[in-house]
Amino acid sequence: MDEDLRNIVLGVLSTGVAASLGWFARTYLWKRKLRRKQTFFGLPDNSESLLVVSRDAGGPEQAVARNDVFSLLELAALIKDCGAHAQVITHDTTQQGFGERTEFCVGGPAVNRRMAAHLYSLLPGIRINTDPEPGPDRAAFQIGSERYRMEPGRTEYVVLARLTAGQGQRARPVFLFCGQRSICNQAATRYLARHHARLARKHGGNSFVLLLKVVNSQAYGPDVAELVADVTRAAQEPAPASVSRTSHRASS
Repeated sequence: MDEDLRNIVLGVLSTGVAASLGWFARTYLWKRKLRRKQTFFGLPDNSESLLVVSRDAGGPEQAVARNDVFSLLELAALIKDCGAHAQVITHDTTQQGFGERTEFCVGGPAVNRRMAAHLYSLLPGIRINTDPEPGPDRAAFQIGSERYRMEPGRTEYVVLARLTAGQGQRARPVFLFCGQRSICNQAATRYLARHHARLARKHGGNSFVLLLKVVNSQAYGPDVAELVADVTRAAQEPAPASVSRTSHRASS
């Protein structure tokens, strides 16, 4: 009887020890994953961040485009997961530098002054046609010698970038979501939410600029975004005055 009791006690103890070790292991892995996520986004516990968004040109003064609202929701969920806080501001009320707080800037340069400033200062190799007149090059991207034209609803492009501007390890990054249409901005935020762990492993704390293609948004919405190329080098180098251009048409 004493032998059976001892076996029972040892069994209970071993089960408890195994459960405790399993709990500590899961907690350790969860915390390590969280710290990596916080480092990638520059969002330690209780830190502050900025969500910079453009106004809807066709709506009331404080209106934001519907797809950009969805983009903000995607980003707000990421920020909350990191245990950080967000402040939403419009592009024309932002008058500050970068590096002190993580910034998420949403919208093309035609409707977002802050985005236009970031492209001019940080990504001089990217040129975007902001001419409102209809034409084959409307909203086209020029990156180095490559031109990317859109066909609305079928093939569109968006730049997704993480930039630190060489301000040191403690500088907070700036994330850019610069699409040819607002639905492209949402596609880029969704792509970041899905692939941030892989991007963190590949790029670490370094800057990167990715060109994504949004496929058939009229049918799939922002769900299907494909990586076209890592254009970091071309985007950060000043574009030459005249270049031989290769056009990527929507049908390609």
